[in-house]
Amino acid sequence: MNSDRDQHSGGVSHFIELARGIVPPMHPAGRPFVAGAAVASLLVRRFSKRAGVLGFLVTAWVAWFFREPKRVLPTRPGVAVAPADGTVSHVVEVAPPAELGLGTDPMIRISVFLSVFDVHVQRVPAAGEIRQVSYHAGKFLSADLDKASEVNERNTVLLRTTSGHDLVVVQIAGLVARRIVCQVVEGEKVDAGQTYGLIRFGSRVDLYVPRGSRPLVEAGMRTIGGETVLAELPEG
Repeated sequence: MNSDRDQHSGGVSHFIELARGIVPPMHPAGRPFVAGAAVASLLVRRFSKRAGVLGFLVTAWVAWFFREPKRVLPTRPGVAVAPADGTVSHVVEVAPPAELGLGTDPMIRISVFLSVFDVHVQRVPAAGEIRQVSYHAGKFLSADLDKASEVNERNTVLLRTTSGHDLVVVQIAGLVARRIVCQVVEGEKVDAGQTYGLIRFGSRVDLYVPRGSRPLVEAGMRTIGGETVLAELPEG
């Protein structure tokens, strides 16, 4: 009898472990939305089972939207990894965001556009220290437009890497996005690939790397946050 119970318990544990490997964890910022959608679905189901089923499907989609999958960081030194999942929309040389006060000397900006189907957590592109965090209120133009970097609502983070390079990561709101979450503060030590923020429902993330860096992506390529190497940083 005990043997049967042990086998059953082991089978359940194995199933749970498999499920955890398939279903990614959820970012904490998504829990209120999932809870709200679930409660609404239960209330609607009292009046219509069909509407209730639709509500639970919406709840599942909301949970999926806020997923925070584990990623395997590249072991290569001296690189900047993608801060977000999405599609590269621009690779250009431009001045860094004015709010940081870094001057007008150009940096290389790699822009990644996130659709509503992409993972929406943002990740630190390289290990180092957060030197500045700056929020800028703005418009909500389509995030795939080049001028969205300058006029849209955004949150800008300046990172000094352990090798002494200054990198800039900008979370940019889009047409649908209305909330930017940033979880790092000035002076905080961070690791490459760790989750540091979230943009809700369609957006864009810009990564600025120093001139002399070697971009390894171009417009149209897909990125995986925390895994895809976007650029090799200058030596020294």
